Amino acid sequence: MIELFVSSVITFFVVIDPLGCAPIYAGLSAGASPIHRRAMAVRAVTVSSIILLVFALVGEKLLHGLGISLASFRIAGGIMLFLIALEMVFERRTQRREDRAAKVAHDPEADDVSIFPMAMPMIAGPGSIATVMLLMARSNGLEASLVVLAAMATILLMTLLALLAAGPLMRLVGTRIEAVITRLLGVLLAALAVQFVMDGLQVSLH
Repeated sequence: MIELFVSSVITFFVVIDPLGCAPIYAGLSAGASPIHRRAMAVRAVTVSSIILLVFALVGEKLLHGLGISLASFRIAGGIMLFLIALEMVFERRTQRREDRAAKVAHDPEADDVSIFPMAMPMIAGPGSIATVMLLMARSNGLEASLVVLAAMATILLMTLLALLAAGPLMRLVGTRIEAVITRLLGVLLAALAVQFVMDGLQVSLH
């Protein structure tokens, strides 16, 4: 179970990318008061947690209702995660997030950024939704499912801490170090994505 927890934590960390969300949030909430900034951070993580929990609990039933096998979803999810990994390695993901944040920042009516774009699609985006469904599908039994949910909760808590400390964190880490970390995590995510595809192919061929 320790191995499952560690692998799940790594996967969620790479996909949700708390360190990548922090600088975007710092830029979006630059004009807000400290109290409002903290409130938005808590709201963003709370809403994204609810979204991911719903997909973790009923995602498999949803697939069955749509006539989609778990093997097919694993392959599709693995391909999606691999594309995200490529974007991370070539820094396209960061650029897309910054462009999305810039659009919201230029909208005078977008005072509260907690729901959009922070909760969705930055934290609870397609990649993290696919990931939680994949990991829950791979877990056998209640104990394994609880381990996956505990790993997700750990990363969401880390994301909350990163958002709350977004300003000081960016000054401490710096953009160059963040770019290096993002690329290394992208390579790791690519390997995990390939494993998801191989698992799906193995099940479908038997």
